Amino acid sequence: MSAQAASPNGVILPGATLGVMGGGQLGRMFVHAAQSMGYNTAVLDADATSPAGLVSHQHIRSDYLDDAGLAQLAQVSAAITTEFENVPAAALTQLAQTRPVAPAGEAVAICQDRALEKAHFVACGVACAPHALIETPEQLAAVGDDLLPGILKTARLGYDGKGQIRVKTRAELIAAWDELKHVGCVLEKMLPLAYEVSVIVARGRDGQIVHFPLQQNLHRDGILAVTTVPSPAVSAEVSEQAYASAHAIAASMNYVGVLCIEFFVLQDGRIVANEMAPRPHNSGHHTIDACDVSQFELQVRAMTGLPLVAPVLHSPCHMLNLLGDLWFAAGSQQQTEPDWAAVLALSGTHLHLYGKAEARKGRKMGHLTVTGPTADAARTVALQAAAILGIEAF
Repeated sequence: MSAQAASPNGVILPGATLGVMGGGQLGRMFVHAAQSMGYNTAVLDADATSPAGLVSHQHIRSDYLDDAGLAQLAQVSAAITTEFENVPAAALTQLAQTRPVAPAGEAVAICQDRALEKAHFVACGVACAPHALIETPEQLAAVGDDLLPGILKTARLGYDGKGQIRVKTRAELIAAWDELKHVGCVLEKMLPLAYEVSVIVARGRDGQIVHFPLQQNLHRDGILAVTTVPSPAVSAEVSEQAYASAHAIAASMNYVGVLCIEFFVLQDGRIVANEMAPRPHNSGHHTIDACDVSQFELQVRAMTGLPLVAPVLHSPCHMLNLLGDLWFAAGSQQQTEPDWAAVLALSGTHLHLYGKAEARKGRKMGHLTVTGPTADAARTVALQAAAILGIEAF
Protein backbone atom coordinates (compact mmCIF):
# COMPACT_ATOMS: atom_id res chain seq x y z
CA MET A 1 0.00 0.00 0.00
CA SER A 2 1.05 3.60 -0.53
CA ALA A 3 1.69 6.12 2.22
CA GLN A 4 -1.85 7.40 1.65
CA ALA A 5 -3.76 4.10 1.67
CA ALA A 6 -7.36 4.78 2.70
CA SER A 7 -10.75 3.12 2.58
CA PRO A 8 -13.75 4.67 0.79
CA ASN A 9 -14.98 6.20 4.08
CA GLY A 10 -11.71 8.05 4.57
CA VAL A 11 -10.22 5.76 7.19
CA ILE A 12 -6.44 5.47 6.81
CA LEU A 13 -5.76 1.76 6.73
CA PRO A 14 -2.86 -0.30 8.09
CA GLY A 15 -0.04 -0.33 5.57
CA ALA A 16 -0.03 3.44 5.34
CA THR A 17 2.73 5.56 6.87
CA LEU A 18 1.96 7.69 9.93
CA GLY A 19 4.18 10.66 10.68
CA VAL A 20 5.08 12.07 14.09
CA MET A 21 6.70 15.37 14.95
CA GLY A 22 9.23 14.76 17.70
CA GLY A 23 11.50 11.87 18.53
CA GLY A 24 11.21 11.50 22.29
CA GLN A 25 9.87 8.63 24.37
CA LEU A 26 6.23 9.50 23.65
CA GLY A 27 6.99 9.27 19.94
CA ARG A 28 8.76 5.97 20.55
CA MET A 29 5.70 4.46 22.24
CA PHE A 30 3.45 5.86 19.50
CA VAL A 31 5.70 4.22 16.89
CA HIS A 32 5.51 0.88 18.73
CA ALA A 33 1.69 1.09 18.85
CA ALA A 34 1.38 2.08 15.18
CA GLN A 35 3.73 -0.68 14.04
CA SER A 36 1.88 -3.31 16.09
CA MET A 37 -1.28 -2.31 14.18
CA GLY A 38 0.43 -2.70 10.81
CA TYR A 39 1.35 0.90 10.02
CA ASN A 40 4.68 2.21 8.84
CA THR A 41 6.06 5.25 10.66
CA ALA A 42 8.14 8.34 9.95
CA VAL A 43 9.68 10.51 12.66
CA LEU A 44 10.89 14.09 12.21
CA ASP A 45 13.54 15.02 14.77
CA ALA A 46 16.97 16.60 14.38
CA ASP A 47 18.61 14.25 16.91
CA ALA A 48 20.22 11.26 15.17
CA THR A 49 19.81 9.18 18.35
CA SER A 50 16.27 10.21 19.25
CA PRO A 51 14.36 7.35 20.96
CA ALA A 52 11.55 7.37 18.38
CA GLY A 53 13.86 7.83 15.40
CA LEU A 54 15.85 4.75 16.38
CA VAL A 55 12.80 2.47 16.08
CA SER A 56 10.91 4.10 13.21
CA HIS A 57 10.83 2.97 9.60
CA GLN A 58 12.00 6.42 8.54
CA HIS A 59 13.83 9.13 10.47
CA ILE A 60 13.85 12.59 8.93
CA ARG A 61 16.67 14.44 10.66
CA SER A 62 15.65 18.07 10.45
CA ASP A 63 14.49 20.98 12.55
CA TYR A 64 10.76 21.34 13.25
CA LEU A 65 10.58 24.47 11.07
CA ASP A 66 12.78 23.25 8.22
CA ASP A 67 10.72 23.50 5.04
CA ALA A 68 12.52 20.63 3.31
CA GLY A 69 12.08 18.32 6.30
CA LEU A 70 8.39 19.19 6.64
CA ALA A 71 7.86 18.63 2.93
CA GLN A 72 9.52 15.21 3.17
CA LEU A 73 7.36 14.24 6.16
CA ALA A 74 4.22 15.31 4.32
CA GLN A 75 5.27 13.42 1.20
CA VAL A 76 5.73 10.08 2.97
CA SER A 77 2.89 10.33 5.55
CA ALA A 78 -0.82 9.71 5.20
CA ALA A 79 -1.49 11.57 8.48
CA ILE A 80 0.68 13.34 11.04
CA THR A 81 0.63 13.83 14.81
CA THR A 82 2.91 15.34 17.46
CA GLU A 83 4.53 13.80 20.53
CA PHE A 84 5.67 17.04 22.17
CA GLU A 85 3.63 20.10 23.13
CA ASN A 86 6.42 22.51 22.20
CA VAL A 87 6.61 21.51 18.54
CA PRO A 88 5.86 24.84 16.78
CA ALA A 89 2.14 25.13 16.08
CA ALA A 90 3.06 26.87 12.82
CA ALA A 91 4.77 23.69 11.60
CA LEU A 92 1.61 21.66 12.25
CA THR A 93 -0.49 24.25 10.45
CA GLN A 94 1.89 24.13 7.47
CA LEU A 95 1.68 20.33 7.33
CA ALA A 96 -2.14 20.51 7.50
CA GLN A 97 -2.19 22.23 4.10
CA THR A 98 -1.57 18.85 2.47
CA ARG A 99 -2.14 16.15 5.10
CA PRO A 100 -4.53 15.42 7.99
CA VAL A 101 -2.84 16.62 11.20
CA ALA A 102 -4.13 15.63 14.62
CA PRO A 103 -4.15 17.57 16.83
CA ALA A 104 -4.41 20.74 14.76
CA GLY A 105 -1.95 23.57 15.13
CA GLU A 106 -4.67 25.86 16.49
CA ALA A 107 -5.35 23.52 19.41
CA VAL A 108 -1.65 23.01 20.12
CA ALA A 109 -1.15 26.80 20.14
CA ILE A 110 -3.66 27.11 22.99
CA CYS A 111 -1.89 24.41 24.99
CA GLN A 112 1.50 26.09 24.43
CA ASP A 113 0.48 29.35 26.10
CA ARG A 114 -0.63 29.32 29.74
CA ALA A 115 -2.59 32.53 29.33
CA LEU A 116 -4.53 31.20 26.32
CA GLU A 117 -4.96 27.88 28.09
CA LYS A 118 -6.54 29.44 31.17
CA ALA A 119 -8.74 31.67 29.05
CA HIS A 120 -9.92 28.55 27.25
CA PHE A 121 -10.73 26.82 30.54
CA VAL A 122 -12.77 29.81 31.66
CA ALA A 123 -14.60 29.98 28.32
CA CYS A 124 -15.53 26.30 28.75
CA GLY A 125 -16.93 26.96 32.23
CA VAL A 126 -14.09 25.01 33.85
CA ALA A 127 -12.65 26.52 37.03
CA CYS A 128 -8.92 27.22 37.28
CA ALA A 129 -6.74 28.91 39.88
CA PRO A 130 -7.06 32.71 40.26
CA HIS A 131 -4.30 34.19 38.15
CA ALA A 132 -2.88 37.24 36.43
CA LEU A 133 -0.95 37.73 33.20
CA ILE A 134 2.35 39.57 33.59
CA GLU A 135 3.95 40.86 30.41
CA THR A 136 4.81 44.44 31.40
CA PRO A 137 6.08 46.29 34.51
CA GLU A 138 2.65 47.89 34.74
CA GLN A 139 0.93 44.50 34.91
CA LEU A 140 3.46 43.39 37.53
CA ALA A 141 2.69 46.45 39.66
CA ALA A 142 -1.05 45.87 39.30
CA VAL A 143 -0.99 42.31 40.72
CA GLY A 144 -3.33 42.10 43.69
CA ASP A 145 -2.15 40.94 47.09
CA ASP A 146 -4.86 38.27 46.99
CA LEU A 147 -2.76 36.28 44.47
CA LEU A 148 0.08 35.85 46.95
CA PRO A 149 1.54 33.47 47.83
CA GLY A 150 1.60 32.13 44.30
CA ILE A 151 3.60 30.44 41.58
CA LEU A 152 5.08 32.51 38.77
CA LYS A 153 5.16 30.45 35.57
CA THR A 154 6.50 31.32 32.14
CA ALA A 155 3.57 31.58 29.76
CA ARG A 156 5.34 29.50 27.12
CA LEU A 157 7.75 26.54 26.87
CA GLY A 158 7.37 25.33 30.44
CA TYR A 159 7.10 21.65 31.39
CA ASP A 160 8.16 19.32 34.20
CA GLY A 161 8.41 22.20 36.64
CA LYS A 162 10.70 24.24 34.41
CA GLY A 163 10.09 27.99 34.29
CA GLN A 164 8.27 28.04 37.64
CA ILE A 165 9.16 29.96 40.80
CA ARG A 166 7.18 30.02 44.05
CA VAL A 167 6.75 33.49 45.52
CA LYS A 168 5.38 34.52 48.90
CA THR A 169 5.77 38.29 48.84
CA ARG A 170 5.69 41.11 46.33
CA ALA A 171 9.47 41.48 46.65
CA GLU A 172 9.90 37.80 45.78
CA LEU A 173 7.54 38.23 42.83
CA ILE A 174 9.61 41.11 41.44
CA ALA A 175 12.83 39.14 41.93
CA ALA A 176 11.32 36.06 40.26
CA TRP A 177 10.24 38.02 37.17
CA ASP A 178 13.76 39.42 36.97
CA GLU A 179 15.14 35.86 37.17
CA LEU A 180 12.85 34.80 34.33
CA LYS A 181 14.23 37.65 32.18
CA HIS A 182 10.89 39.52 32.02
CA VAL A 183 9.31 37.02 29.61
CA GLY A 184 5.54 36.75 29.57
CA CYS A 185 4.38 34.96 32.72
CA VAL A 186 1.26 33.90 34.56
CA LEU A 187 1.06 34.27 38.33
CA GLU A 188 -1.19 31.61 39.85
CA LYS A 189 -2.50 31.80 43.39
CA MET A 190 -1.40 28.84 45.51
CA LEU A 191 -4.42 26.84 46.62
CA PRO A 192 -4.91 24.34 49.48
CA LEU A 193 -4.43 21.10 47.55
CA ALA A 194 -5.60 17.69 48.68
CA TYR A 195 -4.19 15.77 45.70
CA GLU A 196 -3.71 15.92 41.93
CA VAL A 197 -5.47 13.92 39.22
CA SER A 198 -5.46 13.75 35.45
CA VAL A 199 -7.89 12.68 32.75
CA ILE A 200 -6.78 11.41 29.35
CA VAL A 201 -9.37 11.65 26.60
CA ALA A 202 -9.27 10.65 22.95
CA ARG A 203 -11.50 12.43 20.42
CA GLY A 204 -12.07 11.39 16.84
CA ARG A 205 -12.63 13.61 13.83
CA ASP A 206 -16.31 12.60 13.97
CA GLY A 207 -16.60 14.03 17.48
CA GLN A 208 -16.64 10.68 19.25
CA ILE A 209 -14.85 10.95 22.58
CA VAL A 210 -13.71 8.40 25.17
CA HIS A 211 -11.65 8.63 28.34
CA PHE A 212 -9.45 6.52 30.59
CA PRO A 213 -10.22 6.06 34.29
CA LEU A 214 -9.11 8.98 36.44
CA GLN A 215 -5.46 8.86 37.46
CA GLN A 216 -4.10 10.14 40.79
CA ASN A 217 -0.64 11.67 40.49
CA LEU A 218 2.19 12.42 42.90
CA HIS A 219 4.72 15.03 41.77
CA ARG A 220 8.16 15.65 43.24
CA ASP A 221 10.14 18.75 42.27
CA GLY A 222 7.61 19.47 39.54
CA ILE A 223 8.09 16.08 37.86
CA LEU A 224 5.57 13.24 37.96
CA ALA A 225 6.83 10.52 40.31
CA VAL A 226 3.93 8.08 40.81
CA THR A 227 0.57 7.49 39.15
CA THR A 228 -2.05 5.36 40.89
CA VAL A 229 -5.10 3.88 39.16
CA PRO A 230 -7.80 3.62 40.35
CA SER A 231 -7.39 6.82 42.34
CA PRO A 232 -7.56 5.89 46.04
CA ALA A 233 -8.79 9.32 47.13
CA VAL A 234 -11.20 10.48 44.47
CA SER A 235 -14.98 10.36 44.83
CA ALA A 236 -17.43 9.42 42.09
CA GLU A 237 -18.61 13.05 42.05
CA VAL A 238 -15.10 14.40 41.46
CA SER A 239 -14.49 11.79 38.75
CA GLU A 240 -17.63 12.71 36.86
CA GLN A 241 -16.87 16.42 37.13
CA ALA A 242 -13.35 15.86 35.80
CA TYR A 243 -14.62 13.71 32.92
CA ALA A 244 -17.26 16.28 31.96
CA SER A 245 -14.75 19.12 32.10
CA ALA A 246 -12.21 17.23 29.98
CA HIS A 247 -14.85 16.37 27.37
CA ALA A 248 -15.97 20.01 27.19
CA ILE A 249 -12.41 21.29 26.83
CA ALA A 250 -11.64 18.87 23.98
CA ALA A 251 -14.91 19.43 22.13
CA SER A 252 -14.65 23.22 22.30
CA MET A 253 -11.29 23.08 20.47
CA ASN A 254 -12.70 20.61 17.92
CA TYR A 255 -9.78 18.53 19.11
CA VAL A 256 -8.71 15.35 17.32
CA GLY A 257 -6.29 13.03 19.09
CA VAL A 258 -5.26 12.27 22.66
CA LEU A 259 -5.45 15.08 25.22
CA CYS A 260 -4.51 15.09 28.91
CA ILE A 261 -5.96 17.57 31.40
CA GLU A 262 -4.43 17.84 34.86
CA PHE A 263 -6.66 18.90 37.77
CA PHE A 264 -6.05 19.98 41.35
CA VAL A 265 -8.53 18.61 43.89
CA LEU A 266 -8.76 21.12 46.73
CA GLN A 267 -9.16 20.32 50.40
CA ASP A 268 -12.80 21.44 50.26
CA GLY A 269 -13.50 18.96 47.45
CA ARG A 270 -13.60 21.42 44.56
CA ILE A 271 -11.55 20.73 41.43
CA VAL A 272 -9.71 23.26 39.29
CA ALA A 273 -7.98 22.69 35.97
CA ASN A 274 -4.21 23.11 36.11
CA GLU A 275 -2.94 22.56 32.57
CA MET A 276 -3.33 20.36 29.52
CA ALA A 277 -1.05 18.53 27.13
CA PRO A 278 -2.00 17.97 23.45
CA ARG A 279 -0.60 14.44 23.31
CA PRO A 280 -0.34 11.21 25.31
CA HIS A 281 0.92 11.90 28.80
CA ASN A 282 3.39 10.50 31.33
CA SER A 283 0.50 9.78 33.71
CA GLY A 284 -1.07 7.54 31.05
CA HIS A 285 1.86 5.22 30.44
CA HIS A 286 0.24 2.61 32.67
CA THR A 287 -2.42 2.12 29.99
CA ILE A 288 0.02 -0.02 27.98
CA ASP A 289 -0.04 -2.74 30.64
CA ALA A 290 -3.15 -2.07 32.75
CA CYS A 291 -5.82 -1.32 30.12
CA ASP A 292 -7.26 -3.19 27.17
CA VAL A 293 -6.26 -0.34 24.85
CA SER A 294 -3.38 2.08 25.45
CA GLN A 295 -3.32 5.84 25.05
CA PHE A 296 -0.95 5.35 22.11
CA GLU A 297 -3.29 2.98 20.28
CA LEU A 298 -6.07 5.54 20.74
CA GLN A 299 -3.74 8.17 19.28
CA VAL A 300 -3.34 5.95 16.20
CA ARG A 301 -7.07 5.32 15.99
CA ALA A 302 -7.98 9.01 16.31
CA MET A 303 -5.58 10.24 13.62
CA THR A 304 -6.52 7.49 11.14
CA GLY A 305 -10.28 7.69 11.61
CA LEU A 306 -10.58 4.21 13.10
CA PRO A 307 -13.31 3.70 15.72
CA LEU A 308 -12.54 4.72 19.29
CA VAL A 309 -13.45 2.32 22.08
CA ALA A 310 -13.98 3.18 25.74
CA PRO A 311 -10.86 1.89 27.52
CA VAL A 312 -11.24 -0.65 30.33
CA LEU A 313 -8.82 -0.86 33.25
CA HIS A 314 -8.30 -4.59 33.68
CA SER A 315 -5.67 -4.35 36.47
CA PRO A 316 -5.17 -1.89 39.34
CA CYS A 317 -1.71 -0.42 39.05
CA HIS A 318 1.02 1.96 40.11
CA MET A 319 3.31 3.60 37.56
CA LEU A 320 6.76 4.73 38.77
CA ASN A 321 8.65 7.33 36.74
CA LEU A 322 12.30 6.29 36.32
CA LEU A 323 14.58 9.35 36.31
CA GLY A 324 18.27 9.42 35.54
CA ASP A 325 19.02 9.92 39.25
CA LEU A 326 18.50 6.17 39.73
CA TRP A 327 21.67 5.48 37.72
CA PHE A 328 23.81 7.32 40.30
CA ALA A 329 24.31 6.10 43.86
CA ALA A 330 24.01 8.81 46.51
CA GLY A 331 26.89 11.24 46.14
CA SER A 332 28.45 9.32 43.24
CA GLN A 333 29.21 10.64 39.76
CA GLN A 334 29.74 7.11 38.48
CA GLN A 335 26.86 5.78 36.36
CA THR A 336 25.62 2.32 37.43
CA GLU A 337 22.73 0.36 35.91
CA PRO A 338 19.87 -0.19 38.39
CA ASP A 339 19.15 -3.76 39.52
CA TRP A 340 16.51 -4.57 36.94
CA ALA A 341 16.77 -8.31 37.64
CA ALA A 342 15.65 -7.80 41.23
CA VAL A 343 12.80 -5.56 40.11
CA LEU A 344 11.62 -7.96 37.42
CA ALA A 345 11.67 -10.85 39.90
CA LEU A 346 8.63 -9.19 41.49
CA SER A 347 5.22 -10.32 40.24
CA GLY A 348 3.34 -7.87 38.03
CA THR A 349 6.26 -5.61 37.07
CA HIS A 350 6.46 -4.20 33.54
CA LEU A 351 9.67 -2.33 32.66
CA HIS A 352 9.81 0.25 29.87
CA LEU A 353 13.13 1.92 29.09
CA TYR A 354 13.24 4.62 26.44
CA GLY A 355 16.53 3.90 24.69
CA LYS A 356 18.30 7.05 25.85
CA ALA A 357 22.06 6.69 25.63
CA GLU A 358 22.96 8.85 28.62
CA ALA A 359 21.40 8.99 32.08
CA ARG A 360 21.18 12.47 33.58
CA LYS A 361 19.64 13.59 36.84
CA GLY A 362 16.05 14.65 36.28
CA ARG A 363 15.93 13.06 32.82
CA LYS A 364 13.07 10.65 32.12
CA MET A 365 14.72 7.34 31.30
CA GLY A 366 11.75 4.99 31.54
CA HIS A 367 8.82 3.90 33.65
CA LEU A 368 7.81 0.84 35.63
CA THR A 369 4.18 -0.20 35.79
CA VAL A 370 3.17 -2.60 38.55
CA THR A 371 -0.15 -4.38 38.06
CA GLY A 372 -1.90 -6.61 40.56
CA PRO A 373 -5.16 -8.42 41.25
CA THR A 374 -6.08 -5.72 43.78
CA ALA A 375 -5.01 -2.14 44.42
CA ASP A 376 -3.36 -3.15 47.70
CA ALA A 377 -1.42 -5.96 46.03
CA ALA A 378 -0.14 -3.62 43.31
CA ARG A 379 0.87 -1.04 45.91
CA THR A 380 2.76 -3.60 48.00
CA VAL A 381 4.85 -4.72 45.02
CA ALA A 382 5.34 -1.14 43.79
CA LEU A 383 6.77 -0.18 47.19
CA GLN A 384 9.12 -3.17 47.04
CA ALA A 385 10.30 -2.09 43.59
CA ALA A 386 10.75 1.48 44.76
CA ALA A 387 12.92 0.29 47.66
CA ILE A 388 15.14 -1.73 45.31
CA LEU A 389 15.54 1.23 42.97
CA GLY A 390 16.07 3.84 45.66
CA ILE A 391 12.82 5.70 44.94
CA GLU A 392 11.25 7.46 47.92
CA ALA A 393 8.22 5.61 49.31
CA PHE A 394 4.76 6.99 48.62
